[in-house]
Formats: sequence, structure tokens, C-alpha cells
Amino acid sequence: MPLLYPLLLSSALFGIGLYGVLARRNAVMVLVGVELMLNAVNLQLVAYDAWFAETLHTGQVLTLFVIALAAAEIGLGLAIVMAMFRATGSIDVDEADRA
Repeated sequence: MPLLYPLLLSSALFGIGLYGVLARRNAVMVLVGVELMLNAVNLQLVAYDAWFAETLHTGQVLTLFVIALAAAEIGLGLAIVMAMFRATGSIDVDEADRA
């Protein structure tokens, strides 16, 4: 399979995630957009690892680190969203500065 297909899919995922981060007002949807962008990076890392076929599989190892980072990020992000909801009664990111 050519390298172009996963790169195009990854670019589309990253673009959708970026739109979700920039255009959404709901904090949970912003976190989903960040997760989409991290998954796009994971797809590129694995695609380049498969394309270069190196023996150390550094793309796959870096993907595992990104997955661990994403798990920590979503846990911390949801805790912040819950604290914001308790303080303001809303999860709207525009109201976050009013708390």
C-alpha cells in the first residue's frame, strides 16, 4: 500500500480534530478533538514505521508513548471539566474565565 493513503487519512483526521478544538464551545468536544489529533499523529507514526521498515520499530514505540500521554491527558482533562462544571454549572469553554 502506498504511503499516501494513510497520510491523507491522517491529514483528514487532524483537520477534523483541529476544527473540533477551534469551533466547539463544549469542553468535552474539545477533548474529543484533541484525541482525534493525537490519533492522527499515531497513524502517521505507524505509517512511517511500516514504510521505512526499520528493525527497531521506533514509530510503534513512539505510538505507545503517545497513547499513554493521551490516556493521562483525557483523565486530567475530564477532571478539569468536572471541576469547571461544579464551579460554573456549565461546560462551555467561553464561561471558563468567569469562574
